[in-house]
Amino acid sequence: MKTISTSLLAILALGFVSSAVAADHMDAAIAHLQAAKAELQIAEANKGGWRIQAIKTIDDAIAQVKTGKMVGGKR
Repeated sequence: MKTISTSLLAILALGFVSSAVAADHMDAAIAHLQAAKAELQIAEANKGGWRIQAIKTIDDAIAQVKTGKMVGGKR
């Protein structure tokens, strides 16, 4: 019985660590997206509208990652 309890505790701990690592990666993704957006915001000219479109796409990506973090946190 003690072996089963220890095994279950180890599995639960591994799941928690795995979730924490995934959250760290999601946070890193948001930081990278924000850095890319900052670079685009200071870039010269609009590049035929593509710079503005890229900024909008990054905003959408940031929103998607944040939604993924909320959904992932509910498990």
